[in-house]
Amino acid sequence: MNRLPDAGRSYWMRTAAFPSFAPLSEPAEADVAVIGSGIAGLSTAWELVRAGLNVIVLEADRLASGVTGHTTGKLTALHTSVYDTLRSKHGDEAARDYADSQSAALQHVFDIAGEFGIDCELERRPALTYCEQSDGADPLRAEAEAARAAGLDASFVTETGLPFPVAGAVQVEDQAQFHPLKYLRGLVDDIVARGGRIHEGTRVTRLDDGDPCRLTTEAGVTVSARHVVVATHHPVFDHAVLTSRLTQHRDLVVAGSLPADRDPHGMYITTEGGKRSVRTSPLADGNRLLVVTGEAFTPGTGEDTEAGYARLEAWTERHFPGVSISHRWAAQDNSSTDTVPLVGRLPTGGENVYVATGFGGWGMTGGVMAGALIASLVGGAPQRWAGLYDPGRLGSAVQSAPAFLKAQWDTAKHFVKDRLDTFGDGTTGPVRDLRPGEGTVVRADGKPCAVHRDDQGELHAVSAVCTHMGCIVAFNNAERTWECPCHGSRFGVDGEVVQGPALRPLERQDPGGL
Repeated sequence: MNRLPDAGRSYWMRTAAFPSFAPLSEPAEADVAVIGSGIAGLSTAWELVRAGLNVIVLEADRLASGVTGHTTGKLTALHTSVYDTLRSKHGDEAARDYADSQSAALQHVFDIAGEFGIDCELERRPALTYCEQSDGADPLRAEAEAARAAGLDASFVTETGLPFPVAGAVQVEDQAQFHPLKYLRGLVDDIVARGGRIHEGTRVTRLDDGDPCRLTTEAGVTVSARHVVVATHHPVFDHAVLTSRLTQHRDLVVAGSLPADRDPHGMYITTEGGKRSVRTSPLADGNRLLVVTGEAFTPGTGEDTEAGYARLEAWTERHFPGVSISHRWAAQDNSSTDTVPLVGRLPTGGENVYVATGFGGWGMTGGVMAGALIASLVGGAPQRWAGLYDPGRLGSAVQSAPAFLKAQWDTAKHFVKDRLDTFGDGTTGPVRDLRPGEGTVVRADGKPCAVHRDDQGELHAVSAVCTHMGCIVAFNNAERTWECPCHGSRFGVDGEVVQGPALRPLERQDPGGL
């Protein structure tokens, strides 16, 4: 497959302009410090600034450049087949609260965009979960009934706007899609206008809870805040309680221009065939950008990512002939083992530390919901569904014990097995045979070493031991990153942190002896 220009940078990131904000360079104080500037972090900051609090946002990289910058931008309360699962595992009330909270978040986006005149390509569309195989129809009928009982305008249908037949689909009307970064640009402008402070290039590496809490950045600068919100996708300051209840997955995305008269007029998803998700977005020339997601995999497991992109492109071109793929990127998500996101007080962080994580691929409504929920907790008037999302909940964790135990087994398997694997001696075949753009893990002086050969033929070597909790990383050949299979940390070929929960880079090694 030919690499696209600027491959890996999402369409949203290429078409939205954010102002730049300087790194934090001197000690600061605030009512609330928000760590992370994705949709959950910025939504929370906006809610709290609107409430009159002094808020500071600390972002390790660029605004919204992580998970939110690589999303597909769907705003919907239909999350594949969540309602039948919720009803069976957690009861009817939990399903209703989930539907109400997600629907409220969707409407909140419309209200905010309307109030501030944010042009974020916000469009009403139906959301559909479909199947092509007949044996998938009955589960979708059950999901349609469960979603309807939870309060959504849901129905089971057999006709859709897709250009190919389906065996059945759950359809929920009046959902939406948008340009997530253009929406967040509107929030950023209002946060700043109301006195909120934003700092990019400011990685927080230490959190001491208390009253006030104390944060320390990688540069040694401190921040004192009465409340702290950890909105870093994976909670970087929790190494046990929540980490053990989260699983990671990464989805590939391809996009290309589609004539407007071939727009399927909806947002579609199926879990068949490696997962496929389809939506469109308006283009300046009157055509539509077709966005297709799929080929989900666990980061760090050695998947051939280039082959995954090839499969996804082939599927797209087969089902939507004539589409010219112009963009590709990848999105990373984590899911809680009991299905419901973890939003509220961080169990290991004291009374004044909050967290938002585990959105399971539905972080657009989830992030907006989290912002409103955390703001209600900080303000002392929790929303009625706070208990559903409480990260310290125990009942649902017990009910999801099989999924929890599987997640722990997978992590333990990687931690132990990867250390026992024979990677090969760095002085022989594995490194010598590396072609430009490839990477591999070898043993150097008895220790796992991650080696990459760049396009100029030069070798780069770093420790292969993830700095989060010590698992062994693997190479992603399409994105050219080192990825951890245990908790999803990602590193550049130079070892620098691309995505947490890791806070420290991989230690650089001398490739001279390899």
